[in-house]
Amino acid sequence: MIELRNLSKTFPTEEGLFTALDQVNLTIRDGDIYGIIGMSGAGKSTLVRCINLLERPTEGQVLIDGEDLMSLSPAALREKRRKISMIFQQFNLLMQRTCLDNICFPMEIAGVPKAKARQRAKELLEVVGLPDKAEAYPAMLSGGQKQRVAIARALASDPQVLLCDEATSALDPTTTRSILRLIQDINRRLGITVIVITHEMAVVEEICSHVAILDHGHVMETGTVEEVFSNPKTEAGRKLVYPDETPQEASGQGRMVRIVFKGGSSQQPLIASLAIDCGVKASILRANTKTINGQAFGTMLIGLPEDEEQVGRAMAYLNSQPNLTVEEETGNAE
Repeated sequence: MIELRNLSKTFPTEEGLFTALDQVNLTIRDGDIYGIIGMSGAGKSTLVRCINLLERPTEGQVLIDGEDLMSLSPAALREKRRKISMIFQQFNLLMQRTCLDNICFPMEIAGVPKAKARQRAKELLEVVGLPDKAEAYPAMLSGGQKQRVAIARALASDPQVLLCDEATSALDPTTTRSILRLIQDINRRLGITVIVITHEMAVVEEICSHVAILDHGHVMETGTVEEVFSNPKTEAGRKLVYPDETPQEASGQGRMVRIVFKGGSSQQPLIASLAIDCGVKASILRANTKTINGQAFGTMLIGLPEDEEQVGRAMAYLNSQPNLTVEEETGNAE
């Protein structure tokens, strides 16, 4: 288990100290795929580098299985880091080495005999689906293939934790999905804890079970992906979950209500039912559906008349429906 306790990180600047992380507290269970999401500048990359102490926190604790990395000697920390691997947006492969030699590199540093390292590297190329690329150089590979080699290299040290820092941001959507499927498969087969740093909602929805929303160095929300994405409770969460909504959508629309559908309830004819059963004419301002961990979820922003009686009937009807979360919006749609 990974625990971050009161973790803070500051950097000196010409204007004074800049706080990149402020009292961050997170618990990540063994074998989880945990997403940390936020906009640019939220502190995501600083956070992930603090987990393996590539950036040393200004204060706080980083505990892995109860052991505080901040208290380890340099030699003990180096040993612990071998169990925490990392993959990056830009792959960071050694261009003058073949794919096989890139994968062997961390094993060479660890003193693994050459023959054993090469055999392990070949096995890892099988794991990532590139058995025929052993003697190819990175310049000969596509972006997705480079990332697969980078993943194989990260697995060479038999890690317990895999840190993914915007690992799919440089890839096209189809390749991104294939890499995410690979990471998910590795998590299931090898039981490796995966921490995904991203600004892309689709990445978290695709493979993560839990998520933390980071904003200007603060953890704003945590929970299961279903909990956080179906009902974000903070402005930072809402901007990420509903990025396309604008204040203009609220103008002239009367009272607004957000409806979150859970599971199969997204197929209910709610707007028709409001009109037929309640005599309330509602307008759809925005709607979308998504699949999270194999289940269908949907959100709908509707406009209701200003009439209090009609709003009351509509809210009573909506709140009586199973598997719905209903919330009246105030001010605007953001």
